[in-house]
Amino acid sequence: MNFAAMMLIALALDLLIGWPNWLYARIGHPVTWLGALISGLEHRWNHGARRAKGVLLLLVVTGLATSLGAALQVVLPDGWAGVVLGGILAWPLVALRAMHDHVADVARPLAAGDLDAGRRAVAMIVGRDVTQLDEAGVARAALESLAENTSDGIVAPIFWGALLGLPGIAAYKAINTLDSMIGHRSERYRDFGWASARVDDLVNLIPARLTGLIFALVGARRAAWACMWRDAPQHRSPNAGWPESAMAGALDVRLSGPRAYGSGITPEPWVNAAARDPGAADVQRGLQVYARAMVLLAMGIAVALWP
Repeated sequence: MNFAAMMLIALALDLLIGWPNWLYARIGHPVTWLGALISGLEHRWNHGARRAKGVLLLLVVTGLATSLGAALQVVLPDGWAGVVLGGILAWPLVALRAMHDHVADVARPLAAGDLDAGRRAVAMIVGRDVTQLDEAGVARAALESLAENTSDGIVAPIFWGALLGLPGIAAYKAINTLDSMIGHRSERYRDFGWASARVDDLVNLIPARLTGLIFALVGARRAAWACMWRDAPQHRSPNAGWPESAMAGALDVRLSGPRAYGSGITPEPWVNAAARDPGAADVQRGLQVYARAMVLLAMGIAVALWP
């Protein structure tokens, strides 16, 4: 079965209709189903031998997701009917439209000068304390989220889906959801989420660098390449630095840097430190880079499918 064609259909469906609110209200979303499973098991198992039980949680959740994906793939009909049905099943696991909409929700109030609304919107997509952020801080948080989540929410699931089909995209989404929920360095999750965080780093190794490459290509600035090669290895994350630094170079702004979380200020290094701070207009420019990147991604898949 042509897994790449399946992923192209999933991208097209998500671009056209996203995940409708009426459907979410009726059945939720596969990620919320995963989240409910992870939350329930975490409450039962996150005590005692935390690292061992965290490994068990990773194996159980990823195993269930992979098994379900494999079972669905086995019963798909042959030919294009199976490819189309597989694309429909993969569609909820791609966040192309949602990513754009969430960041656009930040861009609009910032452009109108409504900083409080911009803070509220960016709080929906980042985990840091946004209450004291100025315009540059809100814009920076939105652009960092756009860059990192393009990799986590679109390129990586498409990569693993194109490689392994429904089991691949389902397994990736399970791992990434585990990391987002328990892969933190807090006292509660440092040991319990250790395995999930390490595996998430591993499965994002290639997709993050591929996302950085795509941003650098569509950014059409030599500085994007230079920034990516110079600053990505210095980032706190082994993966997030690649798309973030490529985005920073493409827009000629600085990203990352010190940030406030519930536990205090974390002294993160700057990405593209010599550049200016971003503003409201740069969030919109970032969305334009994102749109071109998604076109290039789809074109790359289409070219790979050409007989």
